[in-house]
Amino acid sequence: MEFSCKDYKFPLGSGCYVMGILNITPDSFSDGGLYAEPESAVKRALQIENEGAGLLDIGAQSTRPGHTPLSAREEIARLKAALPEIIRRVRIPVSVDTFYPETAVFAAENGAHIINDVSGAVSSAMAEIIREYELGWVIMHAAEVSGPGLCGEVHGWLESAAKKACALGVPANQICLDPGLGFGKDAAGCLLLIKNTARVKVSGFAYLVGGSRKRFIGECCGNPPFDQRDAGSIAAHTAAILSGADFIRVHAVKEAVQAAKVANALLASK
Repeated sequence: MEFSCKDYKFPLGSGCYVMGILNITPDSFSDGGLYAEPESAVKRALQIENEGAGLLDIGAQSTRPGHTPLSAREEIARLKAALPEIIRRVRIPVSVDTFYPETAVFAAENGAHIINDVSGAVSSAMAEIIREYELGWVIMHAAEVSGPGLCGEVHGWLESAAKKACALGVPANQICLDPGLGFGKDAAGCLLLIKNTARVKVSGFAYLVGGSRKRFIGECCGNPPFDQRDAGSIAAHTAAILSGADFIRVHAVKEAVQAAKVANALLASK
């Protein structure tokens, strides 16, 4: 089994891959403004690659609670300044966060390999773009959910979403499912989803966990500033890897790569 995004193939089942986060926004919850200028964005993208990430995920729009959404035109304008040069320079697949089909087309036509779809839905418009450009498609659960049935509910939604995407003509190996940590879930819910990764993931599909520096990490650690939550993030992601996560999405790439190597070695040990 593998996850496919254009010319890149990621074999699944033998360990976890690290996806490095690059936010080119002025208002992201953790690192907003640090890489909003094209020169700093390109420099950080190259650093993420050099630190060992297998994939690069670029966000041009904040998804923090309470943010004011950009229009597709505004999102594309932000990407236009940095995305083409980043894709020209790096040698790892590039993912673009968006819920707009227009942005997805722009990203694909400029060489992106994956659409990290944060809409919490499976649309025929996005499926058509994924098919046409042979992109990877990260589909995320975003609905509010809590209580003892949370893991089963998220699993059920992800399974239905994957089936719908396949029915729309997207090959299963181009689909990656994301439980949406922090989206409609409190700290207890996020911890349950991580602990029960093996139960929540859907057989036959790649699975991504992204808990880096999020609120639930802060709540577990006494609410330190966002940039002081990397050790807690590593603990959460390591637990997810040991329970079956195929990809982790992180800010602190160098440290996460080292942690993933140890977790992968533990999985391989006999």
